[in-house]
Amino acid sequence: MHLKPTLIALALLTGSAQAADVPPAIRALHERLLVLDSHLDTPMQLARPGWDISQRHRYADDLSQVDLPRMREGGLDGGFFAVFTPQGPRTPEGRTLASEHGLAVITRIRDMVAARPDELALATRADEVPGIVASGRRVVLISMENAEPLAADPGRLATYQRLGLRMLGLVHAQNNSFADSATALPEWHGLSPAGRELVGEANRLGILIDVSHASDAVFDQVLALSRAPVIASHSGARAIGPHPRNLDDARLRRLAEKGGVVQVNSFPSDLVPRAPNPERDKVLAPLYREFRLAASLSPEQVADLARRIREADARYPLPPTRLDDFMAHLLHILDVVGPQHVGIGADWDGGGGVEGLRDVSDLPRISQRLLAAGYSEQDLAAIWGGNLLRVLAVAEANATSK
Repeated sequence: MHLKPTLIALALLTGSAQAADVPPAIRALHERLLVLDSHLDTPMQLARPGWDISQRHRYADDLSQVDLPRMREGGLDGGFFAVFTPQGPRTPEGRTLASEHGLAVITRIRDMVAARPDELALATRADEVPGIVASGRRVVLISMENAEPLAADPGRLATYQRLGLRMLGLVHAQNNSFADSATALPEWHGLSPAGRELVGEANRLGILIDVSHASDAVFDQVLALSRAPVIASHSGARAIGPHPRNLDDARLRRLAEKGGVVQVNSFPSDLVPRAPNPERDKVLAPLYREFRLAASLSPEQVADLARRIREADARYPLPPTRLDDFMAHLLHILDVVGPQHVGIGADWDGGGGVEGLRDVSDLPRISQRLLAAGYSEQDLAAIWGGNLLRVLAVAEANATSK
């Protein structure tokens, strides 16, 4: 997730149908693979009255990109559903609100799974995932984006671990109590003392540490401190797009050398630099604020909000961002670190998506492009899920307390 709700800023103007242009043989290969995404912001949708993940939705109607029908169409077997908490004031009141928010979101995720036992299953170990997929269900893993729910009581990480948390993203778009953000001025010059302790506690509990959104200094310090491999759950290549959220080639190599994996993001402004557009920002800012309150809106109000966002985007258009732009990042990172250290974390429902890759039903197009670039089915198996499960399993194995 990026600067939510930037809403793809806004490349996604219509709903998406299944990627019908993918040849049957490639689609069949894609279906054989274990396909996981490491960053799904779909829990944001779960708070909306009447929104049902079992029903097929359209982005044009309700701004969503992930549901069970579209997961089946795109061959997405599951992934990490994020407990995202917007960064609020770092006051006692703000920390309390963040704590309550985080627990509410993880409860919502667990309730989603419990309500659909024939369609979904919660995985708390890497080795549980293949069996869940073989049973015909979709896999739900749980991550946290922004550790602010832990600021009031970092010891609560053990509670989240017992509830199923297996990946911890330390920070989001602003600095917090634990770490500096890639998109804010340095405060801690990396990790705070509490952040250093949190890295150790995550290692102890077998929780994979996520450095997406973290500053370069945080990346360097986490890599030095962590006893387990590290993941960037939704990041890009700074050599292709110079956004500070992206990773330079030297850091990509160091991540791989320590056994980690970078999951490639599809957030348009991370992929391609964009010139400032103050008039557009002025019009869209109140709509973004309204979207933050979408959980309190009726389906009709959400549809109206989607319409107004489309109209504003048409009035102040951005240069298009396409599947080619996403693939430029993916192929560059593959070239730098190889297919054993790369995956997909497209930031669905959190701002990800480009023309040609509008929602999860379009995922077979990535397989098509990778095969065309010369990667094998074995490579694709690693990229789509094998690498993610490997680093998760190593983090589990390195834990000193379950």
